[in-house]
Amino acid sequence: MSDLSAIPLTRIDGASDSLANHKGKVLLVVNVASKCGLTPQYEGLEKLYQEKKDAGLEVLGFPANDFGKQEPGTHDEIVEFCKVNYGVTFPLFAKADVSGPDKQPLYAALTAAMPTKEGPAEAFRERLRGFGATPNEDPEVLWNFEKFLIGKDGQVAGRFAPGTTPDDPALIKAIDKELAK
Repeated sequence: MSDLSAIPLTRIDGASDSLANHKGKVLLVVNVASKCGLTPQYEGLEKLYQEKKDAGLEVLGFPANDFGKQEPGTHDEIVEFCKVNYGVTFPLFAKADVSGPDKQPLYAALTAAMPTKEGPAEAFRERLRGFGATPNEDPEVLWNFEKFLIGKDGQVAGRFAPGTTPDDPALIKAIDKELAK
């Protein structure tokens, strides 16, 4: 795997992890939040995980409170919310920043590896401006539920805007392409 594999990660239960532990898998890394208009994407992410995990896909959720303070919960509250409301079984990691000067090392590496995103990013920015927000520009993560696709080789293979749903044909095509390698 690439340099990403050596970055230390912490699971939401406090256990140590790294992408090296997921070697040979296709990873969909998503920054998640419980109180966002996009929160229902949890359902689609879990469905995608269930449909493709046997083929080698892992969805990795990274709770972040960066955008509109939409993930205020404790780790236990996040786990309970995800389990009760969306039946989430894919791995969740410790809450940490995904944008700005204090962003966690994984997100610093992901945004450096793929500074621009596919999908409806500009339309999403306009929507945020309509709410009086000042949206992040690339390479920063735009909002909750942005998705990074990492191939079996550990390289970033794609990056998708927050409005790209888990069942979006472009995302599915990119995942299937990486699974076929």
